[in-house]
Amino acid sequence: MRSKIFLYLFIFALLFILFQFMNAKKAKESYDAKIINLQERIRENEASAQTTIDSLIDANLDLTYFSLDSDEEAKTYFEEKGYDAKKLELTISDQIISQNKAGKDNPIVPFVGMEGNMSINKVRLLNHRWIIADFTDGVYWGQLFIVYDVREDGVVDFEVEKSFLYPRS
Repeated sequence: MRSKIFLYLFIFALLFILFQFMNAKKAKESYDAKIINLQERIRENEASAQTTIDSLIDANLDLTYFSLDSDEEAKTYFEEKGYDAKKLELTISDQIISQNKAGKDNPIVPFVGMEGNMSINKVRLLNHRWIIADFTDGVYWGQLFIVYDVREDGVVDFEVEKSFLYPRS
């Protein structure tokens, strides 16, 4: 009787171990398939991400084509005059924006503010001679094309060549 109990326990243990082995094998195969699937998705996403990065780099190059940073001839022009182009760009931008005063229109903007004071918001130096700027009074807005010159004494002269005020819609 005792030997039959041990035989049944042995068979039960053997079946239990076999069941656990088969279950673990199926789980491992399932995990391996998921890993392979995720690795394929990662490769696809990397390829897609690289394509996106390349297109963003191209777009950035297109957007910065007309800027002092990407214009080597303009940088060389300033360097030959003894100026650091990056510092000069910041100085000129600050000089234009600093003319925004509370309660007064910016004197560079050739329009009188109708709903507030005309202020320059954004300035971009295109090269060693030209600037574009965006201005608004809070309701009306427009853009300026400014010609500038850095004199020998370091003073910057500005002349608004063209300006445009968008119609209110």
